[in-house]
Amino acid sequence: MAAHTTPRRPGLYYPKMSNTWWLKRPNYVRFMIREATSVFIAAFLVVFLVQLCKLGQAPAAYEGFLQTLRAPGWIAFHVIALAFALYHSITWFNLTGVVQVVKIGDFQVPPILVVAGAFAAWGAVSIGVFLFFFLKA
Repeated sequence: MAAHTTPRRPGLYYPKMSNTWWLKRPNYVRFMIREATSVFIAAFLVVFLVQLCKLGQAPAAYEGFLQTLRAPGWIAFHVIALAFALYHSITWFNLTGVVQVVKIGDFQVPPILVVAGAFAAWGAVSIGVFLFFFLKA
């Protein structure tokens, strides 16, 4: 059985691109790294869903799962996933000034203020979560 290919119409230009085209410019490299971060975030979320499933089972099953997560490999995975999540979040918030145009009447808020507002909101929510979970009396 022949593989399905898209027929090339004569007269159209199809540029030849190498597999490493994205290594030629630093902006492309950063973009590809940002896209790769989603794989680690997805893997972390799968681990988190398994943890929630184990939490609903017997206490011994959950404790066994927690013991597994204390292994050095899992700790390294979580540190890497955290680093990628931070990189992904920072690059996303830096883009908000470009993709989110904020207008107040006829005045357009400068993009740098939009970015600063996104980071300020992120910081406020992070402090709120910290206070909620770690400073319970």
